[in-house]
Amino acid sequence: MQCPFCGQDNDKVVDSRSSEGGRTVRRRRECLSCQRRYTTYERPEEAVRLTVIKKDGTRAPYDRQKILDGLLKACYKRPVTNEQIRSIVEETEERIFREFDKEVPSRFIGDEVANLLRELDKIAYVRFASVYRNFADVGELIEEARGVKDAPVIGPNQKGLFDGQPTEPPPGSPGR
Repeated sequence: MQCPFCGQDNDKVVDSRSSEGGRTVRRRRECLSCQRRYTTYERPEEAVRLTVIKKDGTRAPYDRQKILDGLLKACYKRPVTNEQIRSIVEETEERIFREFDKEVPSRFIGDEVANLLRELDKIAYVRFASVYRNFADVGELIEEARGVKDAPVIGPNQKGLFDGQPTEPPPGSPGR
């Protein structure tokens, strides 16, 4: 394994353990050249390749990293942990593989990620939706933000969209 810090291919495995419910092996490695440590994850390659059908009808191979990158951008400087982001990716993948065999519409993936992100952090959701939903104008974005602001808070520590304060769900809502 090539060290991400110095680029040398001279390391040793310090620790290995199962991760993601046994579907992944997490390894802590130490570079013997620069003595820095880093983590790698090993996943089995899917026997069946999944293809994503994009909005314009083109097809591309499914890439987990694209979902992760989009979430990282949306959650930048938000109180969302890497573990919560990884959980969204895993839950989205579970739903994809449960419902689709060979091809999945990109809209399904985006909707699943957006719904999970909306429950976790409203600001991150609006950021994600502003890119994913491809709003025609600022008015549509503002309407979406208002809809999120007026929706009940689902996450226990979720803050209000505009005031930064925790918001109480309306009386009689499932969040109360």
